[in-house]
Amino acid sequence: MQNAHDHPGHGSTLGVSATSAHQDGVMDAVEAVPTPNGPGALVRRARQERGLTLCQLGAITGYSAAQVSRLERGRSAMTDIAVLRRFACALDIPPQDLGLAPARIEPTRHSSTTGPYPRLPAPTVEIPGHEDGEDAVRRRKLLANLAVTAAAAVGAPISGTSHTRTAEAQPGELLVAGLRDAMLGLGASPPDLSPDHLSGGLARAVAHFNASSYVSLADRLPSLIRAGHQAGADHHAVLARCYLLATRALIKLDEPTLGWMAADRARQLAQASGSPLEVAEAARQQAVLARQAGWHDQSLTLALGAADDPALREAGNIGIAQRGLLIQCAAYTVAHQRDQEGMRQLTKEAAAIADELGGVTFLRDTAGGFNGATVQLHLISAEYKAGDPSAAIAAADALHPMTLPTVERRALYHVDKATAYAQWGRRDECIGALLEAERCAADETHARPAVKAMVSGLLVSGRTTPELRGLAARAGVLAS
Repeated sequence: MQNAHDHPGHGSTLGVSATSAHQDGVMDAVEAVPTPNGPGALVRRARQERGLTLCQLGAITGYSAAQVSRLERGRSAMTDIAVLRRFACALDIPPQDLGLAPARIEPTRHSSTTGPYPRLPAPTVEIPGHEDGEDAVRRRKLLANLAVTAAAAVGAPISGTSHTRTAEAQPGELLVAGLRDAMLGLGASPPDLSPDHLSGGLARAVAHFNASSYVSLADRLPSLIRAGHQAGADHHAVLARCYLLATRALIKLDEPTLGWMAADRARQLAQASGSPLEVAEAARQQAVLARQAGWHDQSLTLALGAADDPALREAGNIGIAQRGLLIQCAAYTVAHQRDQEGMRQLTKEAAAIADELGGVTFLRDTAGGFNGATVQLHLISAEYKAGDPSAAIAAADALHPMTLPTVERRALYHVDKATAYAQWGRRDECIGALLEAERCAADETHARPAVKAMVSGLLVSGRTTPELRGLAARAGVLAS
């Protein structure tokens, strides 16, 4: 995927573009100045003294030129022992200069976790740093009260009762209620499940998510979380994946408090079970939550730190694809900072990874897979978030939704296109795109708070049509 708006990286704080980074002649004139006494600065000086380009050092160490640039400039934290030893060996830097013990004792594969990302502040009732008009949507009750008051507010069953769909509760609300109770340890204990049944049940839950079947997901995923906790430490890897799926659903349904809780559990369980791909995916979900909270620097640290983890390179194509997703996530965070140029640079880097892989790399804990089409899908929302809705529509027009790997991703394509049209003031096209999203995945479209807010705005901003009023009724939005 290449974006039609192709700008070189002049003055960006994120380093050289993917195009220039892959040219052997790239030298340091385009780089930002690193922190003078940090490990990245030592690596940079050693590289320059040996006359190596970013690409040449990347070839020696197994990193891309863009990754080397980020590490040198401190954009990605250079604290992982394996990373430091790799560069010390490549550049003949005395280990103690980088804070390492002189002896070259290589750690075992799982002797340390995927470590250079910080623990973010614990979630609060109202996430700090988020001061825009979405505050009212993002407020959530204290977890201690969620067990009863949230269920009553949405008409969903309180713990211990059946999750039968009612006329008052939307599928997304039933899913949130079920996940909340399971995560708080409330509700009836499920029957014992064998490891094979746990894994099989999770595969079916992922299929429900990818098909945007929230009613089926609400019936299955909370029970899997309860069963995973009962199964004990031998099944932490499967339980981590259950929590990753729960995090994705909670982010989509705008439930950040429960989302933080699920993401943190996923990461701890993945670390305990020695699952580097799941650790990286948990970091990506935490980066999304940090971005939504307005913690952009922390979000970038989480995503880029996880992308630079050596364990992903050891995992083959799946690990490379996971790294592409993390860089893609970082690009969207930069878009939130209105750095369009930096966003496009990182998007190009993700697209180059997709081109290198070729085809679709299927990832069990993400939205079906990673390829050039999923990178292009991400670019649509990144362009309008960076402030250019016309570029977002151009990116959408360059992508056929049927090339996306799942129904859930195709529905997101239409919702993102509607959002860009709304930002651009193209009301009729916005309504048309929302109706396309509904035809693609009704539960998905009706459940998303962003869609409800868009429909509410359309109802009060101009003339209404039978199609718009019908969509509002089906989504549970009441006209004023």
